[in-house]
Amino acid sequence: MTIETTRSLADSHRSVALPVGGSAWRRFLAFAGPGYLVAVGYMDPGNWATDIAGGSAFGYALLSVILLSNLMAMVLQALCVRLGVAAGLDLAQACRAQYSRPVAIILWILCEIAIVACDLAEVLGTAIALKLLFGLPLVWGVIVTAVDVFLILALQRYGFRRLEAFIIALLLVIAGCFAFELLLARPDPVAVAKGLIPTTRIVTDPAMLYLAIGILGATVMPHNLYLHSSIVQTRAFVQDAGGKREAARLATIDGTVALGLAFFINAAILILAAATFHTAGRTDVAEIDEAYRLLAPTLGAGTASVVFAVALLAAGQNSTVTGTLAGQIVMEGFLNLRLPTWLRRVVTRALAIVPAVLVVGASGDTGATRLLVLSQVILSLQLPFAVVPLVAFTGRRDIMGEFASPAWLRAVAWGITAIIIGLNLTLLYGML
Repeated sequence: MTIETTRSLADSHRSVALPVGGSAWRRFLAFAGPGYLVAVGYMDPGNWATDIAGGSAFGYALLSVILLSNLMAMVLQALCVRLGVAAGLDLAQACRAQYSRPVAIILWILCEIAIVACDLAEVLGTAIALKLLFGLPLVWGVIVTAVDVFLILALQRYGFRRLEAFIIALLLVIAGCFAFELLLARPDPVAVAKGLIPTTRIVTDPAMLYLAIGILGATVMPHNLYLHSSIVQTRAFVQDAGGKREAARLATIDGTVALGLAFFINAAILILAAATFHTAGRTDVAEIDEAYRLLAPTLGAGTASVVFAVALLAAGQNSTVTGTLAGQIVMEGFLNLRLPTWLRRVVTRALAIVPAVLVVGASGDTGATRLLVLSQVILSLQLPFAVVPLVAFTGRRDIMGEFASPAWLRAVAWGITAIIIGLNLTLLYGML
């Protein structure tokens, strides 16, 4: 069934030309980019505290949870690619087309709340990084993040490909920072390999289970599902069955490779905490600024803490760019309403800055940490409302045609959905 709707991200829709003929490598490179914008959401500041706490408390044992989380994310993002390529719809547009208007409005409101919560994590992460690097008070750091609006507007003027290049450059900075940190920490490779194998202790130890649920619950970000299904349509692939098949395959490879980089960075945070804090008997390190203070004296290198803060700043900046795009996609898709990019960004950032300033001003650093945790809870609550429609739509032939998910993929996707929902509810119950 063909669903008439406006183009997703109309200014960038099919704006990236693909080489005619040429090698398979050149064609793959033309598709490379959207997956890295999505991967940003899997390593944003909201994940750092959980990875640090898991590594310091339990060593390398929770690496298997990070690996499992990434494998599940790869499946869900592959479904987003299918939806965008085959149906020509992003997830928000599909929801508007398939559900009644009241249901679509409710889903839109829930998604907007999740985007503001995600932006809140980026605001706090950037503010913490500015404090660690330059001694800027947390409240002023939060206010400074408003400047991000102008950064994003400047990037979008130069085309979608330049935006992707900026994101990839910052991802490489983050990866380079953690590669440097791991060289200093010298983790035990045998222990790291063992940590990738799940153990029953993860389930039987309540404290470890709680952290494991936190890692899983914070991995799949709702806005990423809307984002990926839209930005994959920036490629000008041929609109016949063969062209769509190639586009889906190459875009899925792009996403999988990018999420592999996200796995390395998340795993590196946990490995760094395990090799630095856990082995030294510091099993209580759970906050980003505390890890920053302890890295230099523990590793014996003054640059260790600075490099850590630089990576955090890059992660915050990266996440704020993709959050803006997701907000634009969601509003256009659910409401068929377009706002100027600057206005959309100002509104989203203001909704994040106001509570951050109030809480940090009243409670200081402790309040910032609590607010960071609250933002992750809000994201967990919204997640099922994005995952369930995605899995349902991509399994329907009236929407997807011959690209509908086969039975085995539907079974895997619904299994992942059940795990994510169950673990997120458990995490929420534990926090409450």
